[in-house]
Order: sequence, then structure tokens, then C-alpha cells
Amino acid sequence: MPDQIDDNLLQSEPYDGPFSFYNIDDLQFPLLISVPHAGRLYPEEIVENLAVPATHLLRLEDRYADRLASSAIAAGFPAIIARRPRAWVDLNRNRSEIDTAMVVGLSSSQLPTPSRKVRGGLGVVPSRLHGIGTLWKKKWAWEDISNRLECDHEPYHSNITTILENMRRKFGGAILLDLHSMPPLDEDDSVDIVIGDRFGRSAGSRYSELSLALFRRSGIAARLNHPYAGGYILERHSKVEADIHALQLEVNRACYLDAALREPGDQISMMADHIENLSRRLADQVSGQFLLAAE
Repeated sequence: MPDQIDDNLLQSEPYDGPFSFYNIDDLQFPLLISVPHAGRLYPEEIVENLAVPATHLLRLEDRYADRLASSAIAAGFPAIIARRPRAWVDLNRNRSEIDTAMVVGLSSSQLPTPSRKVRGGLGVVPSRLHGIGTLWKKKWAWEDISNRLECDHEPYHSNITTILENMRRKFGGAILLDLHSMPPLDEDDSVDIVIGDRFGRSAGSRYSELSLALFRRSGIAARLNHPYAGGYILERHSKVEADIHALQLEVNRACYLDAALREPGDQISMMADHIENLSRRLADQVSGQFLLAAE
């Protein structure tokens, strides 16, 4: 049986829609912030079907990554933030990435060959965690999974598409900043932020180079594409030929959470300010007002 839910960790607040939107009605900048994995509102269906201690689901969260967007939002940058957790639906996966072993009423013949992520248990609805095992006591009905895709997954992406296109029409171009967090890397060198541009496929090199240079000049150890190059969100929404670019930011949780990597730490405001600064520089670059040479 799963542990009793700790309200300070897995929240169960009244449901008020799958997303929070900020500053999208009167666009002031050609940059949209997306935060797909910071949702902390766990539906009862998730909690009741857990086959593991509830706190294991924290491994799926980009814990408090939404707080990293707070300074940029306060400055007027548009943002879309998922409120449902990744355990409910992973917005950074293709809707066809489903582990059919955990679904009743869906055959593997109806889907493409499973991706590496699906085989590892991390499809559009996570099925298991490495070292932990299967997450769910009972299989999910396909009707339930399909409902999540139609009510959460597709609207998230259709909203991003609409906002970016509105930006392109207004400003001549647009950029998506997809905000995530990562566990501390198990390496000798310390990395604070990994910038992903799908090896140049999702954004013009000037945006990646600007981001690297800006972080490094601020004393932040930044790296490009290793080990996180960007996922489905970048693949779906970048249209470089139409001047719609997309970058992924993976922020080391040790840079903004407490020592236990569970609650906001003293550095979270500073990191949020760095992300606001980057957002401004990227927006200026889209508008042709600013150029920062790479180191």
C-alpha cells in the first residue's frame, strides 16, 4: 500500500483547470515560457492506484520549476504552466508513446514501435521507475488515458502553437523557452544548467550561443545538449524556417532547492532572476535589438 500522502509534498488542492496562463492576452514579448513538469496537484485516481510509496512520484516532478519562471512572469513574459503532475500525463512525450502493458483496451498493434522512453517506463503516462518498479496497482482503462490526452495533452500543445503563431505575426518571430529541472549530474564537473536545442534543429545557433555566454558571464556553469538535448515539446513546436525557435533549459535542482531537493532554497529567487534576464536577451534577439557574442 502507498504511504499516506504528505500534503507538503504531493498536493491535492481543488481542481481549477489543467494549466495556468500568464500574460497571454496582450503579448509584450516574442518569448513564451513553458513549464510542463512542475504540476503538484495529484488527482485522487493517481493516489488511489499507487503501488509504491507516494513520495516516489517526486522523482517525476521538476520540483518547483514553476517558481523559476516567477521573475519573468512578473516582468510580463507570457507563460503556460501545467498544474497536473507528470504522473498523470507527460506533456513532453508524443501522445502515441504509451506502454500498452499498463492499459486495458489498447493493443500494441495500434501504436508505433515503442520508443526507448516507453520501454523504460517513461511514456506519455509513466508506468514504472528504475529501481522502484511498476507504479500502478491496476491497469488504466484506455478510455481514461484517452481522456487525459484529449483534455490535458492536446490542449497544452494547441495553446502553445496558437501563442507562438500570434507572437510571430506580431513580432516577426518567436521563441519558446521550455523550462525543466534535473537532478545533480553524477560527474566530476558541476553543471548548473543544460541548454537544449536538439543539436541545432530546434533553434538558430545565435540563441544557444547567446544563452551559453550569458549564463557563463554570470558565473553559472552551462552546457549545450549534453545530456539533455530537448524532447517532444521542442520537436513539435520549433519551426526554424518560419523563425519560431525553441530552447529547453534544465536547471540543476541543487541550484534552487534545499539540501533534500524537496523545497525551495535560498537561491531560487536569484536563479529566477537569471532566467528573466535570459528571457529579455532572447526576446531582444528575436526583435533584432541585441547581440551577445559567444565566449
